[in-house]
Amino acid sequence: MSSTADKVKGAANDAVGKVKEGAGRATDNDNLQAEGLAQQAKGKTQKAVGDAKDAVKNVVDKA
Repeated sequence: MSSTADKVKGAANDAVGKVKEGAGRATDNDNLQAEGLAQQAKGKTQKAVGDAKDAVKNVVDKA
């Protein structure tokens, strides 16, 4: 998967996770809130992977 795809999927997971977390808080649903937090963490990780791929690519391109 490309770095851009990782970043896009990460942003999407982060956004959906925030919605789930908010819905869980609004409905007092601890499971949905926890699911949202987990999805946000997954999204942040995916974005970090995309950033790391870009960094490696930049180093290789300079070499």
